[in-house]
Amino acid sequence: MFKGSMVAIVTPMLEDGSIDKSALNELVEWHIAAKTTAIIAAGTTGESATLEPEEQLEVVSLVVKQAAGRIPVIAGAGTNSTHTTLKLAENAKRAGADACLIVTPYYNKPTQNGLYAHYKAIAENTSLPVILYNVPGRTACDILPETVERLAKVKNIIGIKEATGKLERAQEILQRCGKDFEIYSGDDATALDLMINGAHGVISVTANIAPAKMAEMCAAALSGDHALARKLNTELDLLHQRLFLESNPIPSKWALHTMGKIKAGIRLPLLPLDSKYHQEVKEAMQNAGVN
Repeated sequence: MFKGSMVAIVTPMLEDGSIDKSALNELVEWHIAAKTTAIIAAGTTGESATLEPEEQLEVVSLVVKQAAGRIPVIAGAGTNSTHTTLKLAENAKRAGADACLIVTPYYNKPTQNGLYAHYKAIAENTSLPVILYNVPGRTACDILPETVERLAKVKNIIGIKEATGKLERAQEILQRCGKDFEIYSGDDATALDLMINGAHGVISVTANIAPAKMAEMCAAALSGDHALARKLNTELDLLHQRLFLESNPIPSKWALHTMGKIKAGIRLPLLPLDSKYHQEVKEAMQNAGVN
């Protein structure tokens, strides 16, 4: 259903931490013009951890309204509570999202059977397509390929955002689940290799800063023009690395602020990017042809 360069969009905020609706609308227009293929709203990069449920609904609704059917919108809806996740999935449906992205439950460390039951309950209680999201570096919870294979057979579960950065993990999921089950890289640095090996696209942090080049790189990779894809990816590589010098989305929001796209707002416990990293991120932006 989805492919290519899909941006995990930041949530623009004013200096007091309130949502900057105008800037969010402008970002949506920028991504549509840059040929981003889908927008993930209220995900990790969108600071979902510090958005209230009604704010998540507001952010997704704003993005859906501004997109106006021109680009798919996927709503972040994962929590470490199945009950709460179901409520957020309902909100995503109310907002008009095209799918929901559900991160593995964090902190409480469910078993693999618990993960299966969690995702199955969500899929059975929403009409939206469900995308699994595996990022054990943040959640301390790893959904294993054999569990993904079980879940791929559940109606409404269409794919996975695999953010381990391990090529062999994505290849095993492909082998187990087949080409109809969609795999999206959740790691910009390894996204090209994953797409060359059968992944459908990337849910990208880098696309926040260089949307047009990310879209072009992904389109080249998926069309088989690997030489062009590698050339473009080389130009993006420093961004892939340096947008994680501090916790995402700290560097991305700082970069967008320096570009004049958003205000400097970010919510505690996150702080603006430490000045010692400013030059490194600027260098990465210049290398990617953005300023």
